[in-house]
Amino acid sequence: MSAAAQPLRNIAIIAHVDHGKTTLVDQLFRQSGTFRENQRVEERAMDSNDLEKERGITILAKCTSVEWTNPKTGETTRINIVDTPGHADFGGEVERILSMVDGVILLVDSSEGAMPQTKFVTGKALALGLRPIVVVNKIDRPDGRAQEVLDEVFDLFVNLDADDDQLEFPVLYASGRNGYASDDESAREGTLQPLFETIVSHVPAPQLDAEGPFTFLATLLDRDNFMGRVLTGRVQSGTIKVNQPIHALDADGKVIETGRASKLMSFQGLERVPVEEAKAGDIIAIAGLEKATVANTIADPSVSEPIAAQPIDPPTLSMRFSVNDSPFAGREGSKVTSRMIRDRLEREGESNVAIRVTESADKDSFEVAGRGELQLGVLIETMRREGFELGISRPRVLFQTDENGQRTEPYETVVIDVDDEYSGTVVDKMAMRKAEMTDMRPSGGGKTRITFSAPSRGLIGYHGEFLSDTRGTGIMNRLFEKYGPHKGAIEGRQNGVLISNGTGEAVGYALNSLEDRGILFVKPQDKIYEGMVIGENAKPEDLEVNPMKSKQLTNFRSTGKDDAIRLTPPKIMTLEQAIAYIDDDEMVEVTPKSIRIRKAILDPNERKKASRKKEAA
Repeated sequence: MSAAAQPLRNIAIIAHVDHGKTTLVDQLFRQSGTFRENQRVEERAMDSNDLEKERGITILAKCTSVEWTNPKTGETTRINIVDTPGHADFGGEVERILSMVDGVILLVDSSEGAMPQTKFVTGKALALGLRPIVVVNKIDRPDGRAQEVLDEVFDLFVNLDADDDQLEFPVLYASGRNGYASDDESAREGTLQPLFETIVSHVPAPQLDAEGPFTFLATLLDRDNFMGRVLTGRVQSGTIKVNQPIHALDADGKVIETGRASKLMSFQGLERVPVEEAKAGDIIAIAGLEKATVANTIADPSVSEPIAAQPIDPPTLSMRFSVNDSPFAGREGSKVTSRMIRDRLEREGESNVAIRVTESADKDSFEVAGRGELQLGVLIETMRREGFELGISRPRVLFQTDENGQRTEPYETVVIDVDDEYSGTVVDKMAMRKAEMTDMRPSGGGKTRITFSAPSRGLIGYHGEFLSDTRGTGIMNRLFEKYGPHKGAIEGRQNGVLISNGTGEAVGYALNSLEDRGILFVKPQDKIYEGMVIGENAKPEDLEVNPMKSKQLTNFRSTGKDDAIRLTPPKIMTLEQAIAYIDDDEMVEVTPKSIRIRKAILDPNERKKASRKKEAA
């Protein structure tokens, strides 16, 4: 049976990180009967990736569907739902996804309101002419301010040039966790039936040519061990059946390859289900092609005109991924060669259009450009879990040149929610990083919301410092704004580092005497090597130290016992913290079991020579 033999709606859910989008989808599954009543299902079922579960964020866009029967009319409607990432770093996923849907649900927190990532994705959706449904979620929060949030959303739509139809949006008040939605702000129980009814009545059915030749725009790509490449997208016209001849066209209309649709799959709940045919409007996955990728048009061989693909915002940040050349290379990982790293990065670049990979002249390192530290950090974390060993450089922004020959750099809009007592510190620190404050207003509950326009370069490594300054209570959200004038030199890290002058195991006796020098990153019996950073110096310069020095054993006895060594626990950095911490002459060594900071040049004499050359230049 075709997936399109019943009324169809295609929608995307847009929300900021942690506004309850994936939890709401869980409840849509339950209340539509997608899951059996006694079926055991994990919370946030759509966050299927391990990293998504750990971090509580959506990284990969995913398609699903529910079938809802209207209890008043008895008519069953198939609703295809696309769960979109909420973080701007993964915006490359969002931009393509929106071309598959006919409407969007904008989910906003009843306390936090419209946030930067909401603005980013909503702007893309409104520009495509999609009509929104606004759902004010977490309505049961004690600090909820639903009407103010609704006013903010309306102002946001006006600022994003929404047309009159888009401004006449329906509003529902909901609690995704408790599974109810209502048009009454004071409701505190019920079901999601009002949301299902609003989707069916407000979102138009796909208005596409069902009689023309088959065309399909690939918007997501993944791999299957049995089927090979699997391309997901929406059928834009015509019908496709299993084993039908097809070809792939690039953006210029050039034929990339020809083949057959060996398998067609529709989405049902969390699973892909094989179907025999699909019609215009259906969101499906196609297997059978080997070269076709994201943004390519898959079509009947008679079609020569490609479908226009949504342009993707350019990468703004890059890091160098190199072969791990430390003395401990190959001890913990199974994938250590440049060929393996190249193949893995090329695969990533194929499926993730927001990432750009270029190989260096020495063939041992690769420049990987992306949207932000989080996106590249997730890629590195995924690779280390797959068994890769890597050396990662400090992130650097990608500069451009404007039409007047002036150097430009990426700017970000930074929205900071902070307790009133810390706002002065945050403003000072952001000013040091060449940020300009564009707005500052009280947000209630003793908090202030401050908006800055800041060069991306100045924000590298600031997040950890920001959390320390605000005692962990501040919330920072960033969004790419524009390329603007170059801001000149920006102060980097204030402190130098403690560098090991030998290879071996750290000794408690030596570390005890080094504690006065600064903050340690290692503990006794940790394996260390020459050139490895073992701590942060309290002073601005780097200092070479011996963390393996043992106490001299002599025949003399003292009348009192030696004091027991009591070390302060070392500062253990996460991958993102280490990447943000390092300076230009340092690297992060990433293996499946360890994250170490080291100097790019391990030999101290070679380091001094390189430093003198740099000063002379």
